[in-house]
Amino acid sequence: MTAPADGRSGGAASTARAAGRPGPNAARVVRAATRASRLPVRPGDRRGRRVLRNALVVVVSLVFLLPFYYVAVASLNRAGDNGSLAAILLPHWHFDNYRRAWDAAPWVRLFLNTLLIASATAALALATSLLAGFAFGLMRFRGRNVLFGLVMAVLMIPGTVLIIPDYLIAKDIHWLDTYWIQIVPWGASVFGIFLVRQFFAGLPEEIFDAAELDGASRLRMFWSIGVPLVRPAVVIILINVFLATWNSFLWPFLMTSSPGVQPVEVGLAAFAGTDGTDYTGLSAAVVFTTVPVLAFFLVLQRQFITGAMSTAGGVRG
Repeated sequence: MTAPADGRSGGAASTARAAGRPGPNAARVVRAATRASRLPVRPGDRRGRRVLRNALVVVVSLVFLLPFYYVAVASLNRAGDNGSLAAILLPHWHFDNYRRAWDAAPWVRLFLNTLLIASATAALALATSLLAGFAFGLMRFRGRNVLFGLVMAVLMIPGTVLIIPDYLIAKDIHWLDTYWIQIVPWGASVFGIFLVRQFFAGLPEEIFDAAELDGASRLRMFWSIGVPLVRPAVVIILINVFLATWNSFLWPFLMTSSPGVQPVEVGLAAFAGTDGTDYTGLSAAVVFTTVPVLAFFLVLQRQFITGAMSTAGGVRG
């Protein structure tokens, strides 16, 4: 009785191998491995991973937040309290530091200067990025790739190398100590041009071909079709350029000397230079100069994250 069964089994295995399928033994091994891979993860393992991940997030967050906490606490303590552990853990809520720091510099003027410079720079950088990105991404002209490569090559040049030539040019055209020198040189973003170009290059050409057949001009295709489709890149460029300009220090510090046109970061450095030993007042100034940009990011964080995710997909495409 066993011989015919073995013969049938061997014949089935030979037939399966001839047909390119796994034999009965191999099939059983595959099914067992599949069932093993589908075994559910034990609740304890999943809970342990979640606890470990949350603990890691908390530790990293504390590392980043500790300097901000120290500055905030120092701004509320008295001058001689910042060295003690008790004052760091339990501040004295000495709000007079903020009044003294606010009265020491023309902060309202500095904030208005910064808002004007950052807004104008972001708007100009967005306009140049959209126009250049549209040209590099969709228009066909001789030398397009070479010109785009030259634009990208600017990223390879360290900014400090150009400070002296830029200063001499600004002096020759009488732009020193003006708003223009703080806005115009940063009105073209290489990263923004690259980002918009990648978005436009990933769009179906049939959309613009159909618009051209309907008689739409280049400007109409750019404004009515192209710009709405690259809205995530618009959000990223506006937020990045605005925040970078708001936090800029070296360029306006070198190019300006009057508080009437200086941004808040330069004003903060001037305040630290006039009374650098007043650490509590300086900490208070750091806090109220950081709050506006922090609030700006918190209000727009959802748009920033959404735009970043969409931008990553557009660049990959």
